[in-house]
Amino acid sequence: MKGMKEGIHPAAPRATVQVRFADGLVLEGPLGTTLEAFVRARGEDPYRYVAAIANNRLRELTYQPVCDEHVEPLDITTSEGIRIYRRSLAFLLVTAAYELYPNAEIFIDYAVPYGGYFCQVIGEPQFSEDELGEIEAHMRAIVEADEPIRRVTVSIEEAKRIFEGRKEYDKLQLVDKRGGEDFIMYELRGRKDVFYGYMVPSSGYLRQFALVPTEGGFILQYPRRQHGTLSEPREAPKLAAIFREYGDWLRLLRIEHIGQINEVIRSGDARETVLVSEALHERKIADIAARIAERKEEIKLVLIAGPSSSGKTTFSKRLAIQLLTHGIRPFTLEMDRYFLDREETPRDEQGEYDFESIEALDLGLLNRQLQGLIDGEEVQLPQFNFVEGKRGAGPVVTLAKDQVILAEGIHGLNPRLGAAVPAERVFRIYISALTQLNIDRHNRVSTTDTRLIRRIVRDAAHRGWTAEETLGMWERVRVGEKRNIFPYQENADVMFNSALVYELAVLKHLAMPLLLRVRSSSRASITAKRLLALLNLIEELSPELVPDNSILREFIGGSILADYLPGKVRG
Repeated sequence: MKGMKEGIHPAAPRATVQVRFADGLVLEGPLGTTLEAFVRARGEDPYRYVAAIANNRLRELTYQPVCDEHVEPLDITTSEGIRIYRRSLAFLLVTAAYELYPNAEIFIDYAVPYGGYFCQVIGEPQFSEDELGEIEAHMRAIVEADEPIRRVTVSIEEAKRIFEGRKEYDKLQLVDKRGGEDFIMYELRGRKDVFYGYMVPSSGYLRQFALVPTEGGFILQYPRRQHGTLSEPREAPKLAAIFREYGDWLRLLRIEHIGQINEVIRSGDARETVLVSEALHERKIADIAARIAERKEEIKLVLIAGPSSSGKTTFSKRLAIQLLTHGIRPFTLEMDRYFLDREETPRDEQGEYDFESIEALDLGLLNRQLQGLIDGEEVQLPQFNFVEGKRGAGPVVTLAKDQVILAEGIHGLNPRLGAAVPAERVFRIYISALTQLNIDRHNRVSTTDTRLIRRIVRDAAHRGWTAEETLGMWERVRVGEKRNIFPYQENADVMFNSALVYELAVLKHLAMPLLLRVRSSSRASITAKRLLALLNLIEELSPELVPDNSILREFIGGSILADYLPGKVRG
């Protein structure tokens, strides 16, 4: 047996616990030994692992096993590991900035594509480049000092006094939503704060970060999960613009964090919030249709792409209706007609068919037929038989002068799709639920978690899947998105944010019973618990308030557009 380090040895003279790692290494230590000590006894970089899964439960490294456990250490290349790293890094930023600039209120806004949070200073001028340099240097000094990050329990009343004293009313509004008489906080260098999830044991773990000045604020850069290092900063002006637009919408609604939507629901004013939110969606869709109509003699191909559970189907149908008001008839073309025969389909790293790869499509045929349709030619579309995994002949079609091809699919922003069509004839749309309604100024709601909750509800209603089944396949979905969609976001001519400020309050009623049925022994329970903790913070809102053409209806059911097939080719 290996590991005679840090007080860990194979034969302790008192009561002991045993830890078994996935690689077969078994270590034993006295009761009271932390996971951090066990993990460091492996002899690797002492700051490599930021948390661990012990007997299928996510644990902080400060956790002390009370019985024998199977342990899997987590580094920042894992989904839970990078989430803990980012959360801890945010705490480090807030603490360091407060120590240097106590009057500056940091607001952590949204995630940027290359790995980081866009942050602003509220109520004060934005930090200059020199001031950001000072803060970053102070953060690095705290990291070098390896200051402990302690999990502390305070009374509800003390938590309220802390937030009132700092005028953090967004946090104050949620204190009572945590339940119980005690309140869990974290403490770094004497500053106590609330963060919704686990932390690293000390600041020494947070060695990779940077503060990057940008328009309107700065980026707190963190490592990318894919390779565990910082990426080269790059501009994403279109994505930033859509976040700013949604922020403006939230300010119009006077709802910028969960405490405020809870107040609206409790006051009985939610109907107006729902109607205004939906009206803003309709206005944006109408604006997009108007942009296409302005160039209707030129644009003949509209490509719509976005990650899973963005609401692409409902958006496409509502856009089709708006186009009809401009005298433009949609011609809906399904991308799955162009799947290669099964034996030609590429496989992923696990040897499974990779239907999400662009190589799974016959791009040559697709591009030739798109160009032929736009040129007014008669084209025989293919028809894919999913049972046999074979492609055969489909209907013969011609595009009329008042028609525009409407195609929805994950590859719509990839320049290889539609490469044969002149650029001026193509209009590309990116859609995603780019949530900007934060828990509070320092705790954001992940756009991915919003989509995942949508997906869980829809899979249960339309596929009969359990939440555990959806959670089990979500990681593969995310890998496909990162490979096939996100790198091409900025190729879009326009972006549409399908998030609705009130949606989590509606989804709560449907999602929580599904999440509560996830087995505690399942690996999926880690994510289920995180989503339940988020939903517990939100007041419930009746689905009856949701209009029947809402994008949200795609997930909760009852959409008037469910059977609407704009310009769909039969056969």
